[in-house]
Amino acid sequence: MKSIFLLAVLAVTSGAWAAAENPMVGTWKVNLEKSKFSPGPAPQSLTVKIEAAGEGVHVTSEGMDAEGKPIATEYTANYDGKDYPIKGSLTADTVSLKRIDKRHATRTDKKDGKVVQTTKRSIAKDGKSFTMDTTGKNAKGQAVHNVTVFEKP
Repeated sequence: MKSIFLLAVLAVTSGAWAAAENPMVGTWKVNLEKSKFSPGPAPQSLTVKIEAAGEGVHVTSEGMDAEGKPIATEYTANYDGKDYPIKGSLTADTVSLKRIDKRHATRTDKKDGKVVQTTKRSIAKDGKSFTMDTTGKNAKGQAVHNVTVFEKP
């Protein structure tokens, strides 16, 4: 019985520790008024859930595209610069993450081994929002520069 309690305590405290170590952990909703999508159009909605996973994160996103069709992606990646598979992306088949510091990271998306987009992620000092600055090409081959702002609901 003590070992079950100890395992439960370790599970809860390690999750809390992981969240404290990575302020990106949590559920975030896009703020369309503060975001800019070029060439656009912007999605109607987007929610991102980031969970601690080993030395990295498990990320799921769900929402509606500009036409009201469901969109969703999912990946698990460490902050080691290695490529990891992404599901649901029209643009990429792998992602790689690198942590710059506690509040900043980069994400590189690749399709068939070639870089298609690079994203710089920055979390606000108060931990209530983060910004993704993405450049590269979209699934249609158009140049992209999106600045997407997410906030905790």
